[in-house]
Amino acid sequence: MPLDFTAIDFETANSSSASACAVGLARVRDGRVVAATGWLIQPPPGHDRFFDVNTRIHGIREEDVADAKTWTAQLDELTAFIGDDVLVAHNAGFDVSVLRRACEATDDVCPPYRYLCSLQVARRVYDLDSYRLPSVAAVAGFMDFAHHDAAADALACAHIIIDAAQRVGAYDMASLAKAAGARIAQIPGIEQPALLDLEGVGAFA
Repeated sequence: MPLDFTAIDFETANSSSASACAVGLARVRDGRVVAATGWLIQPPPGHDRFFDVNTRIHGIREEDVADAKTWTAQLDELTAFIGDDVLVAHNAGFDVSVLRRACEATDDVCPPYRYLCSLQVARRVYDLDSYRLPSVAAVAGFMDFAHHDAAADALACAHIIIDAAQRVGAYDMASLAKAAGARIAQIPGIEQPALLDLEGVGAFA
């Protein structure tokens, strides 16, 4: 099996995990980025207030998402891009929580994606002083990107996984997870108990 996955990154309007206001996606096939995209999102009602602290981080304001699709309206586009891929995110607990909580807030069904945390992989593959996304991406050869731009962050995450796989000689996601001592977890489906590995929200993003 080749190294295939989709990297994902969310930005949020406020401290609520449901307040998705932007998403970035990067598709990898056989260890190469073959497609990347991203778009703004109107956060779900009740989770749509923009906090100044969040805006200072990512630069997105309430008026910027006024004409963007709602969470429900963009969900088909999101899932079509991902397909059946394993998701990868840096501090995946945060991004998985956004996906789950936004779906809960809008009564949408959250797809039971499998996912791998690039932060966990990085901690085992690299010896660094900081495991924040820009620091790890730089070691992986992906530098000078617009941190907290969702599309740029997804690309950075994709390059970390590609580089980490090369360093440990992994040929697919399962062998990478095994070599890095990490775990491919799964978002619980409707019939599954809600058991997730959630790290500090955004702590290393």
